[in-house]
Amino acid sequence: METGNDTQISEFLLLGLSEEQELQPLLFGLFLSMYLITVFGNLLLILAVSSDSHLHTPMYFFLANLSFVDICFTSTTVPKMLWNIQFQSKVITYEGCLCQIYFFVLFAGLDIFLLTVMAYDRFVAICHPLHYTVIMNPWLCGLLDLMSWIMSILNSLL
Repeated sequence: METGNDTQISEFLLLGLSEEQELQPLLFGLFLSMYLITVFGNLLLILAVSSDSHLHTPMYFFLANLSFVDICFTSTTVPKMLWNIQFQSKVITYEGCLCQIYFFVLFAGLDIFLLTVMAYDRFVAICHPLHYTVIMNPWLCGLLDLMSWIMSILNSLL
């Protein structure tokens, strides 16, 4: 007979912000409004960048990408939290937890990589203003964005 721990974990118990029932509607309304403001604000920024041809520059390209990633980042945890508050459910499956952690790390890392790329863009604009359009061409911007995605995916797979 082998000795060891044969416990199988199929779900986790989530601890909420408050156990008081009268605070649940307030918390739900607060987090729902913050989530909707975040999503609609970022969608508005993406719409503004894509619709105005004067904003088709590398800085606004990366800003629109950052807005998209911010929508995805907030959408990894907030909807589950709203579900838990609304339906008094305090469990998450093991697979659901792994999936949520994967996307949380993916979009957090992508946020960091895009901010780094945006810092490089501003560095080139300030330190090499005459060569800016040659250095930061659309091909390089796409490559930097693609590399940010690839590095973030590889990082989150770890």
